[in-house]
Amino acid sequence: MNWIPLEHLLLEALPARELTMAPALDHARFCEQALSVAAGLQARDVKRLALHLEDAGQLAVALFGAWRAGVSVLLPADLQAQTRERWSNDVDLWLSDQVGDTHLDELHAAPLSPAALDLDTCRLSLCTSGSSGEPKLIEKRLRQLANEVKALEALWGADLGTSCIIGSVATQHIYGLLFRVLWPLCAGRSFVRKQLPFPEDLQRTSREHPTFAWVASPALLKRMGDNLDWPALSSVRRVFSSGGALPAEAARSLQQRLGQWPTEILGSSETGGIAWRQGDSLWQGFEGVQLSQDSDGALLIESPYLPVGHVEHTADAARFSADGRFELLGRLDRIVKLEEKRISLPQLEHALAAHEWVSEVRLGVVQENRASLGALVVLSESGLHALRNQGRRTLTEQLRRHLRPYCEAIALPRRWRLLRQLPLNAQGKLPQAEVEALLLAARPKEPELLSQQQVGGEWHLDLIIPADLAYFSGHFPQTPVLPGVVQVDWALSLGRRLLDLPPRFAGMEVLKFQQLVRPGDQVALTLRFDAERSKLYFSYRNTEAACSSGRIVLEAEHA
Repeated sequence: MNWIPLEHLLLEALPARELTMAPALDHARFCEQALSVAAGLQARDVKRLALHLEDAGQLAVALFGAWRAGVSVLLPADLQAQTRERWSNDVDLWLSDQVGDTHLDELHAAPLSPAALDLDTCRLSLCTSGSSGEPKLIEKRLRQLANEVKALEALWGADLGTSCIIGSVATQHIYGLLFRVLWPLCAGRSFVRKQLPFPEDLQRTSREHPTFAWVASPALLKRMGDNLDWPALSSVRRVFSSGGALPAEAARSLQQRLGQWPTEILGSSETGGIAWRQGDSLWQGFEGVQLSQDSDGALLIESPYLPVGHVEHTADAARFSADGRFELLGRLDRIVKLEEKRISLPQLEHALAAHEWVSEVRLGVVQENRASLGALVVLSESGLHALRNQGRRTLTEQLRRHLRPYCEAIALPRRWRLLRQLPLNAQGKLPQAEVEALLLAARPKEPELLSQQQVGGEWHLDLIIPADLAYFSGHFPQTPVLPGVVQVDWALSLGRRLLDLPPRFAGMEVLKFQQLVRPGDQVALTLRFDAERSKLYFSYRNTEAACSSGRIVLEAEHA
């Protein structure tokens, strides 16, 4: 392809070079708009710009316009009040889609002249996730970004060819910015403007292009189920994944469905790209990245994506193989003490994740009368089957027994929370404080609401029954079943949220229980209120058959 270095993208306009569609943006129009924005920023005497735009094409225009104007750019992770307050003294202007901020179309002026960008004076600041503490700013020079996109093209450019780049990740973070915006701009590949966080959206957009590649996160890839048209999607040139570890089960599933292993990228805001892997537990360092270890076994990084002479000391423990590839062993800063015993949470997580019942796991300390470990567990399909047919106590005891060879008794988790998925943030991280808050929280007593829709006089709700629902305890211990009284209570409770119902419960009519409701089931609840007879009709169904139904009789307070 016709490569243009990052620093030369505003030098010569190329109308035939298509960048985006919907709306269309070619290279000539991109240059014109960026140089116009540059003039607008100079006219306002802006020196430091906070930039947050959902549209990747607009973000590219604003970013290059700022650099041409000599403006340093901050990419905040979000636009929440606390984020604005944290960085308010670091910027002169907030450019976003939000009401009250400056909008991109307000900045256009007579364009500046084309020019090459200075690799060492153009600056970009990115926000870390804050997963191990307070978020902080990481400054990048254009040279570091240019080095990285050249390396990506050298590795995978030939494979991608003219593929359209489709992303599920935000461009406010280093991975999305590089892979969805900067790399395609230099390579002349078209890219989709919108972030597509749902599998169905990714599929629909992919079908619009003869060749395409995905820039995705583990959170999306592990949600891609059997309902997708996998034969049509199998023409994907490459599937990139970053932001966290992709569960081995999800990687195998993608390989079976697409005929290729996803390409996982290891990196961070601080370091840029470090290494990559495909269908293997070992990581291969990027060309030019020098990796070593300190005396504690932590990974040390020297890289063309870092300032010259800088060595990044990570908290990641690693083990190198003879061929120079390496295995990550977990974070050294996630070592805790229980009764003077040092316990590595990553090592225990690794051991627990090796059990066939476990898809993902995070451990944390439960600080109550006596400190102990707790586990957040996402069950695999076989794990959910074990829960449904053997019960929670048997499942957790088996997992504890599995861990015994790896640790002392004090390190065996005493509290377990079974989740449908880990609640990762926008950067694919789960802060340790959030882990420990979830472990302290009570087990759920409500269903998870996926969707709700009113059709005529009826409400249709799609619900998931939490695997860890409190009402399963004791009902029955080895075959957990959702009690009928809970189904009635949920119907009434959800009905009160959606409908104007009389306040008093007066009885039940025609109550039927036809099929068991089990942990992890997805059920459809239909609600209809007959105001004339003061009766709430409800029915639960799974994908196969009716589960329960009945009528709840209600009365006004004065009746």
